[in-house]
Amino acid sequence: GMVAAYTPLPVIGVPVQSKSLQGLDSLLSIVQMPPGVPVATVAIGGARNAGLLAVQMLAIADAALLERIVAYKAEIAAQSRAKNDARFSTDG
Repeated sequence: GMVAAYTPLPVIGVPVQSKSLQGLDSLLSIVQMPPGVPVATVAIGGARNAGLLAVQMLAIADAALLERIVAYKAEIAAQSRAKNDARFSTDG
């Protein structure tokens, strides 16, 4: 979160897992920034989602990147549906 105080660029905070509070301390230190210091925050240990959020931000100005992120999200949605179908299949 502190990086956001020193840059005009978007900052994405990724809370890290800790032993004492399972990452809650890290999460709170990122989301409790003062007015005027915004930080986009993802889940504890959510580095993958932070990367995807950054790509989505960049895709605003890059049509090719937008196509790739749309295709990627469609792919993971299809994988999720396939897992769900396999889990609830009546064949077993």
